[in-house]
Amino acid sequence: MDSAVSDPHNGSAEAGGPTNGTTRPPSTPEGIALAYGSLLLMALLPIFFGALRSVRCARGKNASDMPETITSRDAARFPIIASCTLLGLYLFFKIFSQEYINLLLSMYFFVLGILALSHTISPLMNKFFPANFPNRQYQLLFTQGSGENKEEIINYEFDTKDLVCLGLSSIVGVWYLLRKHWIANNLFGLAFSLNGVELLHLNNVSTGCILLGGLFIYDIFWVFGTNVMVTVAKSFEAPIKLVFPQDLLEKGLEADNFAMLGLGDIVIPGIFIALLLRFDISLKKNTHTYFYTSFAAYIFGLGLTIFIMHIFKHAQALLGAS
Repeated sequence: MDSAVSDPHNGSAEAGGPTNGTTRPPSTPEGIALAYGSLLLMALLPIFFGALRSVRCARGKNASDMPETITSRDAARFPIIASCTLLGLYLFFKIFSQEYINLLLSMYFFVLGILALSHTISPLMNKFFPANFPNRQYQLLFTQGSGENKEEIINYEFDTKDLVCLGLSSIVGVWYLLRKHWIANNLFGLAFSLNGVELLHLNNVSTGCILLGGLFIYDIFWVFGTNVMVTVAKSFEAPIKLVFPQDLLEKGLEADNFAMLGLGDIVIPGIFIALLLRFDISLKKNTHTYFYTSFAAYIFGLGLTIFIMHIFKHAQALLGAS
């Protein structure tokens, strides 16, 4: 889901907040600047490092890390599928109890988050293991049929180091499941974003233009034409958005007045920027002109979106501003 930068109710009680008529005190300019600056930084990190890892992913031969290629047909259908999913979630939240839906989603994203975070930290953690660490290789293989008709369904290779990373990620998962703390949410959100940029590959620039053009219309309609996007983003208790409290300076880690940025506004532009990095590298030149130009354009677009959102106090469509 591609939700927008949003906190249109700055200084007011949000859904799920106090119901006794009290309102939150207005955020200070310092707190707002810290929140927006942190969201900007958190958006840039998975794009930059995900793009670098996408290059190694494209060159890799490990079946478990093979990228998923997005074709022009996939790109054309994506806004339609995303719209149906978004509207479906909106209707679910309107018809059924929000508590039970979020419980089911929490369990689902608990598992996905652990796997994504483990995959994200694995290359970094490998540098901390001693040379004599007893590292054993494992393979998880599921097949269908037999003989010449045998087909691989799952072929996942991992080792003892990966299991250690999985254990560390599980600690974050339990923290998120029990507390729904915004730091745990962001760790999962960053992992989802980085994995998306790394593993989702556009096959060419025209496909990227189709995808961004379709989501340009999708984003503007669902953000400005209806309240569906903002409603789902605020009701959906899952790490599908990055959040940062505007009252962190006043309340510390227990702050609860959040600005947010949907992961779609990171991953979708990110996979296009990653494509341009791979194209720059294919030219075998020392300069990465296309990558740095598109990365700078994304920074400008995100900064402009945050500025307009702050001025008009309304959720904004990042893809429409880029």
